[in-house]
Amino acid sequence: MKVAVTGCGNVSVNHFDALAEIPGAEIVAAVDIKRERAEKYAKITGAKAYTDYDEMLRTEKPDVVHIATPHWLHTPMAVKALDSGAHVFLEKPCSVTSEEADALAKAQSRSGKQVAVCFQNRYNDSSVKMKELIEGGTLGGIKSIRAFITWDRGADYYSDDWHGTLDKECGGVLINQAIHTVDLIGFVAGPCRSVTAHVFNDHLKNVIEVEDTGYMLMDLECGARALLLATTAFSENSPVMLEVNLDDAMLRLEGELLYKISRDGQTEILCIISNEEFSGKNYWGHGHKAIIRDFYDCLATGRKFSIDAYEGGKALKTVVAAYKSSENNSTEVII
Repeated sequence: MKVAVTGCGNVSVNHFDALAEIPGAEIVAAVDIKRERAEKYAKITGAKAYTDYDEMLRTEKPDVVHIATPHWLHTPMAVKALDSGAHVFLEKPCSVTSEEADALAKAQSRSGKQVAVCFQNRYNDSSVKMKELIEGGTLGGIKSIRAFITWDRGADYYSDDWHGTLDKECGGVLINQAIHTVDLIGFVAGPCRSVTAHVFNDHLKNVIEVEDTGYMLMDLECGARALLLATTAFSENSPVMLEVNLDDAMLRLEGELLYKISRDGQTEILCIISNEEFSGKNYWGHGHKAIIRDFYDCLATGRKFSIDAYEGGKALKTVVAAYKSSENNSTEVII
């Protein structure tokens, strides 16, 4: 299976390392507008380096395209790949507008090919166990949810040509970092019906055009309310905290740890931190290799991949609604 990786920046190391362990996956192209980055991975993998994406699609005719480029390019590149006959593995966000998300879903259906949106935290043991316990029903129904993302992004993070810009990153902490947790809320509790939000920038005024902090009040279709607070103005990168309050207990996810807290205060550790080696940053979790393995197993067996353009677009549409709410004096926006 011929594979091309487009976008050879920081997150691409997760793709290259995972692909090295996929039987039958041959990396034929490394693509980046900065030739030195494409050539770095071409040399490591034996692939050909490209700076022109369209030329790569015409020349290599890959079976699968991985896309890890700046946000604004995700949907246009994915649609081109699908229309060329390739499957697509796409970093989040899959799109930057609701209209783009719909266009991506249509391209997936039109092409008959598979799309994967990289919400890798669904594959952490803590996330899987939390979902199993909630769906099992033994702890009762969901009463409320709260989530906190407190990370550190300084001016150096935004020193490239796209992070922190409205036209290329298309938002800040919500669309870049918190969207993973928005997706996790949907994963364990179901879709969001409406959102009321407020975003602002307290940390890097006059440095970035986007928000460093955001607040989202989400009314879920299950009847529960979720509160999410996210910031990149903290002094360190803490594990994401997601807490689900159920009738008979509380489940608290902190990165790869999962706690069950009973009504009498007794605490049980249900998941511990994995000692599996992985690429990237430790607070990303260990999900990248797992989600890429699962996607390629779907391609090999014909099984439908679960986080496709339709499913992956739900979190994006929730974030877009949050931005719309904030722009309109924090009014409620129906999704």
